[in-house]
Amino acid sequence: MARRALALAAGKLIIGAAGLLTGVRGIWSGTSPKAEQTLYFANHTSHGDFVLLWATLPPDLRALTRPVAGLDYWMASKLRQFIGVDVFNALMIRRDGTGQGENPVEQMKAALESGDSLIMFPEGTRNTGDEILLPLKSGLYHLARACPNVRLVPVWIENLKRVLPKGTLVPIPLACTVRYGAPVVLAEGEDKAGFLARARAAMLDLRPEYDRGEDAAGSARSAA
Repeated sequence: MARRALALAAGKLIIGAAGLLTGVRGIWSGTSPKAEQTLYFANHTSHGDFVLLWATLPPDLRALTRPVAGLDYWMASKLRQFIGVDVFNALMIRRDGTGQGENPVEQMKAALESGDSLIMFPEGTRNTGDEILLPLKSGLYHLARACPNVRLVPVWIENLKRVLPKGTLVPIPLACTVRYGAPVVLAEGEDKAGFLARARAAMLDLRPEYDRGEDAAGSARSAA
């Protein structure tokens, strides 16, 4: 009981700190927060991504939503284990590619079938390079096929990569936004490549205008 109370207090503290540091706000541009089972799929540039997404959910939805997290990172110390397991109730998956242990897609499918909502990052790993969004792994397609009644909501997390750039220890205060788009539905007979291309486009369409301008400038520099 004491550990649960401590976890609840820690959750509020983490959300408060995220709000103070980033001023994070959620924008529901293509859908609205609904008490429906949902798979949120977002871009991934920082270990703090799911914290911001989780923080912008209404409290009643937050209580039903579990982030999918890397077992190797979140079980590496007692503090991370407490935050990942007790505070966020994260679904821990292996990502070492050894094929040992449970299949991550099967783990997510089982969690969805049990009634959980999930936060997943379909790129499969953090994007620490210059590419705006890595190719999506096939897990999102398999989950869409296996759980057709679950809403698939694309999400774009803006600016967190700039708050804590790679190699720095002190965060830079910047405003962050979490944009929620219109749900993506797997069409009858749609193949994996086509569905993943649509899901990726739905994520990219949520970027702010200035972000798209930087892409265009970068492409022009590359072509020069």
